[in-house]
Amino acid sequence: MPKQQNWPEGAWCSPAEEKRPVSFFSAIIIVIANMIGTGVFTTLGLQLGSLPSPFAVMLLWILGGVGAFCGAQCYGELGAMMPRSGGEYTYLSRIYHPAVGFLSGWVSIVAGFAAPIALAALALGEYAGDLYPGVGKTTIAVAAIVILALVHLTDVTWGCRVQNLLTALKILLIISLIIGGFWLARPQDLRLWPAAGELQSVFSPAFATSLVYVFYAYSGWNASSYVAGEIYRPERNLPLSLFLGASLVSLAYVLLNYIFLYTVPVSELTGKIDVGYLSARAIFGPQGGTLMTLLICLALFSSLSSLIMVGPRVALTMGEDLAIPGVLAKKNKRDAPVHAIVFQSAIALALTLTSTFDWVLTYVGFTLALFASMSVLGVMVLRLREPEAPRPFRAWGYPATPVIFLLLYGWMLVYLFIERPLPAIFGLLTIGLGVLLYSLLGAGSPRN
Repeated sequence: MPKQQNWPEGAWCSPAEEKRPVSFFSAIIIVIANMIGTGVFTTLGLQLGSLPSPFAVMLLWILGGVGAFCGAQCYGELGAMMPRSGGEYTYLSRIYHPAVGFLSGWVSIVAGFAAPIALAALALGEYAGDLYPGVGKTTIAVAAIVILALVHLTDVTWGCRVQNLLTALKILLIISLIIGGFWLARPQDLRLWPAAGELQSVFSPAFATSLVYVFYAYSGWNASSYVAGEIYRPERNLPLSLFLGASLVSLAYVLLNYIFLYTVPVSELTGKIDVGYLSARAIFGPQGGTLMTLLICLALFSSLSSLIMVGPRVALTMGEDLAIPGVLAKKNKRDAPVHAIVFQSAIALALTLTSTFDWVLTYVGFTLALFASMSVLGVMVLRLREPEAPRPFRAWGYPATPVIFLLLYGWMLVYLFIERPLPAIFGLLTIGLGVLLYSLLGAGSPRN
């Protein structure tokens, strides 16, 4: 496979198959665990605050699933061509230039993982605060990050087993809420067919900006690409894990948000973060609601675990290639990327202690959408530039899949910058800081 000339020899090498610890099942679990988490349990109330139409909100979640499916197809093609950990860092370095890859890796470390870790921790504190009012929500958030960082500092295989167990509990929670909602709940007066004037809301700035909440909730559809170099038979298992994970979660998301609207009046959901708690209480009563809220806390804990496990692989891959941050490539005796986990967790703790939920979410959504769009566009670039390159997997429905993805994400990015410029500007400042690091600190120099 071709490589950039200024990359070090061996940069595209991967471990022998028998030494790769992430099985096909674990790769699917990583996708599901990254996707199902903070967004689906927290963002519906924020969407209703600016778009009080159940029809429009459900359409948002359907479009989110379409975007995730198209993105997973494109990343599957890229990942099969480049079966190396790192996600966008690996792809953009190969497609465009190592400088672009460095910027995507920098953004992934800060906005792609550290900020979502902070969001998941803040949401965990919010839900746990409903169960234990006497415990500080920030204290819970900080403690969760520290505990899980210590778990993943020990061993990769043990981290996978912990992740699989937590994700199994998360899937059980989703199924219980959906079945319980249809079977036990008293249905609300919910009309999903658009009333007069509601169809126009689909083309409004509020609809476009609300996509940031939905796309954030669906983020994680590309999770297994970040650990591609550790997946057994990545040319086959990586695309399949992306496709199956994104498809299953998309179906669950549409059903789950329908249940939230079906079981709780829109007026009670609007502006609230703990929508899962409100729905669980409506379905199962106070005691059952407490139990389900405990399971939601475990689901958020699972999301934290997955983010803390996957995120450092970007810093690790960058550290293997570049003189700075080469220190991040250091592993312990059990192959855990010690410095990368500590660095990522430190940024997440700082954001947890200083930021608000909605602001961080908008900042994350804008920043990540830029580089995800560049990666998806890269599928088209490589098809034109290197039509004869080996492609163990080809994106289904090409070129419609990348075009649909780019239209949806581009629509959201334009309106988000117009309607909420401050978080978008901070996203651009994050990229600008990455440019500064690359140019002034010599981060682009290959390691000797």
